[in-house]
Amino acid sequence: MGLYRDEGVVLRTAKLGEADRIITILTRGHGKIRAVAKGVRRTKSRFGARLEPFMRVDLLIAEGRTLDTVSQAESVAAYGASIAADYEAYEAANIIVETIDKLASSEHECVPAQYRLLIGALNALAKHAHTPRAISGSYVMRAMALAGWTPRLAACVVCGKTECAYLSVASGGVMCEADHTSDARRISPQAARQLQALIQGDWTVLDAAPLQRVTEELVEDWAEYYLERPIRSLRLIDS
Repeated sequence: MGLYRDEGVVLRTAKLGEADRIITILTRGHGKIRAVAKGVRRTKSRFGARLEPFMRVDLLIAEGRTLDTVSQAESVAAYGASIAADYEAYEAANIIVETIDKLASSEHECVPAQYRLLIGALNALAKHAHTPRAISGSYVMRAMALAGWTPRLAACVVCGKTECAYLSVASGGVMCEADHTSDARRISPQAARQLQALIQGDWTVLDAAPLQRVTEELVEDWAEYYLERPIRSLRLIDS
């Protein structure tokens, strides 16, 4: 068995036995991995607090046959404490890590652009740079765009006309009055601008007004349709 060092963000944890945890981590150089952290649930654990969700850590990992093992963990950025102190930020962070957990479906597949986007979003949440819902919404749409699912918002996906008042998630973008399908929903110009701003990370637009309800619903619908499963953290906010 070999050792490797990498930086990563803890996405989620699961109990294993009486004192261990299985940690799911998105790493900079090795993609998503699952590793056993032994003894981290004990009060005297050397690095248990560093392996909580939303923490950015430098890791030394031992390769295993089925699961790797965390040998060392040093904190790089402690996003978790600041995020956990703000309930809306905590909700947004859960949306973010659940989205990348579903997007990075294959383990050990390097996704450096997704990793940079993830740490940028968590850093913005921890610093309260913008409203949590705008940060999570922008993250979801930008992560989906990086994965190849970018909505077409400039012109009708059927005829190419630029005057469009509908958006069809299944068809991949906006539609005009003449060509819109039955599944397309009417959206206001403001909602269309906000959706475009989420994709581009245009904070001038996003900081000017709260996200419209329809904009938030479009983010949820877009992610669920193309991931082929819901982001449960988004549904919890809606419930």
